[in-house]
Amino acid sequence: MGKAIRFHSTGAPDVLRVEDVDPGNPGPGTVLVQQTAIGVNYVDICERSGRYAVPLPAGLGKEAAGIVEAIGEGVSTVRPGDRVAYAGGPAGAYAQQRVIPADRLIALPPGITERDAAAVLLKGLTARYLVQHVHPIRHGETVLLHAAAGGVGLITLQWLKSLGATVIGTVSSSAKAEVARTHGCDHVVVYTREDVRERVRTLTRGEGVNVVYDGVGRTTMDASLVCLAQRGTLVSFGDASGIPLPLDMAKLAERSLTVTRPTLRAYVSQRAELESGVNEVFGMVLRGTIRVTIDQTHALRDAASAHRALEERATTGSLLLVP
Repeated sequence: MGKAIRFHSTGAPDVLRVEDVDPGNPGPGTVLVQQTAIGVNYVDICERSGRYAVPLPAGLGKEAAGIVEAIGEGVSTVRPGDRVAYAGGPAGAYAQQRVIPADRLIALPPGITERDAAAVLLKGLTARYLVQHVHPIRHGETVLLHAAAGGVGLITLQWLKSLGATVIGTVSSSAKAEVARTHGCDHVVVYTREDVRERVRTLTRGEGVNVVYDGVGRTTMDASLVCLAQRGTLVSFGDASGIPLPLDMAKLAERSLTVTRPTLRAYVSQRAELESGVNEVFGMVLRGTIRVTIDQTHALRDAASAHRALEERATTGSLLLVP
């Protein structure tokens, strides 16, 4: 019997409970993992709060790393003692132990720690599909990146710089502005005291940016559209401030804008896609192109405190739970 975080009703972080959960034995094609590091992502908050509907009671978490304890029949890709990680559903990563389909596990290469893997895998795969697939960045393009000092933000920022983009990043405080600058951000806008639209207009000499990567959602959508250059692209991939309101399509026609709403799941649904993406992400980390920033670690039992910190925008980089 192990400990896991579950919730029986949606709401504030206090709905999260520590419960005894038997992970069971691995069946055909599955693996029992003793987890050592668990990634906290904003989608976890969306599910806990009820913004995204899930059947209750439910577990939380889509990203973790650990050690293989046992394997089920037919599993040949990993063996007991291997260090592994995974990213993506189903939810339930907030646990000491977990049974996972073997085809979703990634063996960790030398040089990638379990904590680094739990901090970078889901966020790194997200950054990859944003800048290489949804809107493939060309050298010299100008980008507006919201929440540039956040978990996805810092990784995306570094990936953008490696591709030769000029990055304008938004943050909520001077401290986060400094974090973004130290990770390569060319221009930082502190949106709590500066007008994002005016700063972008000034920085781009009135032309606007080629693409906006917006994981914030409702409160930034209007500014994101205004900041785009003619034939620009808005990539709306998150809902930190709420699900965006419906768009007036006529406004897009004025400057021939493109708006897209992608999800990571569509880019890693096949095993070959997942492996290719993971190899790129870990390669970027091993070469030093991406620095993994772990801002806070919380004990598994303190998952509610971790959620409060993330909701209150009191973090930069990645946030981990440690069983």
